[in-house]
Amino acid sequence: MEDNMNKLEERMILVGLNVTDYKKNTSSTKIEESMIELEELAKAAGGNVLGSIIQNRDNYDVAYYLGKGKAEEIKEYANNMQANLIVFNEELSGAQIRNLEEIIGLDIIDRTALILDIFAKRALSREGKLQVELAQYKYRLPRLIGVGKEMSRLGGGIGTKGPGEKKLETDKRHIRERIYDIQRELKEIKKNREIQRSKRLKSNLPIVALVGYTNSGKSTLLNKLIQSHREYSADKDVFVKDMLFATLDVSLRKAILPSNKEYLITDTVGFVSDLPHYLVEAFKATLEEVSYADLLLHVVDSSNEHFNLQIDTTLGVLKEIGAADKPMIYVFNKADKVNYELDYKPKDEYVFISAKTGYNNEQLLQKIECHINSNLKKVKLLIPFSNGEVINSLHKKYNFEENYSEEGILVQIDITEEDYGRYKKYIVEEVL
Repeated sequence: MEDNMNKLEERMILVGLNVTDYKKNTSSTKIEESMIELEELAKAAGGNVLGSIIQNRDNYDVAYYLGKGKAEEIKEYANNMQANLIVFNEELSGAQIRNLEEIIGLDIIDRTALILDIFAKRALSREGKLQVELAQYKYRLPRLIGVGKEMSRLGGGIGTKGPGEKKLETDKRHIRERIYDIQRELKEIKKNREIQRSKRLKSNLPIVALVGYTNSGKSTLLNKLIQSHREYSADKDVFVKDMLFATLDVSLRKAILPSNKEYLITDTVGFVSDLPHYLVEAFKATLEEVSYADLLLHVVDSSNEHFNLQIDTTLGVLKEIGAADKPMIYVFNKADKVNYELDYKPKDEYVFISAKTGYNNEQLLQKIECHINSNLKKVKLLIPFSNGEVINSLHKKYNFEENYSEEGILVQIDITEEDYGRYKKYIVEEVL
């Protein structure tokens, strides 16, 4: 898809609006934090940020988003700075973009378009690329409006459509057809994932999902946790870089606990404030993996002074995808960069770590293990010598010692409720 995002490697001005109306109050702290994040997004997209402008108003302007006079100021400022792209901090309507471009004389994009562009650059898998493309088309479709000479009505009366309008309808039809094709292909991919998920669930391996704000350190933590697994190799590491949305595609890896119990750990796309609903909708099938997890690790960048706002954003997205009630451990990452006491104490379990240095990672593993074991039953089994395949199956999932008697092999083991039912006939004692 070609659009104005090709301009992002050029020189840009960022524009924010602080609405002071009591019904839509936006604090100065929030708008400043939002603008800092917008600058990070712009850099992640490859832009050169020359400056930023914030206007305080008691409401939004329907036609221009901000005041017409302010748009004139932006034009003068942009000309002085030799900028060629203006990025607005909130989503604009097609009419607002058109009106602002007429006054300012430069290309205008909004926060949503910026995030969509970053996602388009980061997506690697076929599914990820399709999800982003779908979101882009859904964003673009309502913004296809007749502007300028190319889309004007030519030489006709009421209801007569000139060549510009025909091209507009052709574009819309093409986009609708492409949206249908993408949705159909994503349904097929979803079916395949459901088959894979069914196999994972049958394995009874606990699933731990990493969630959190973008660039909070989820991928770094995943790489650290999988290193102790016997099948680990460096090529299993996921990409890590200090930037927003460094990775988009879901990763699933095997990891191991101190007790030698195996579990699965999955990474998810990072969240950001005002994440476009087009993206949440497009990525819902991928994000559904979180709802099948036994435990969520909510990774928080504790070095960010506004981390509580990032926590609220993550919880909001989890609620939207139906995973807000999952058991959760708050993982306050980057503790090596913090020299102050956090005043935020979540109601769920929490731990301070540094995924990069390994600080407190053992404590985190203990918490994960305690949670996983809380759903296990401790039993003693007596397996006849003739049923050696049962012992082999148990060894693939659990760590235990064998003791031999005249009747068979004695083991004491913590097993899942499902395995409790499967091996019930071998149980000789339940250990409290």
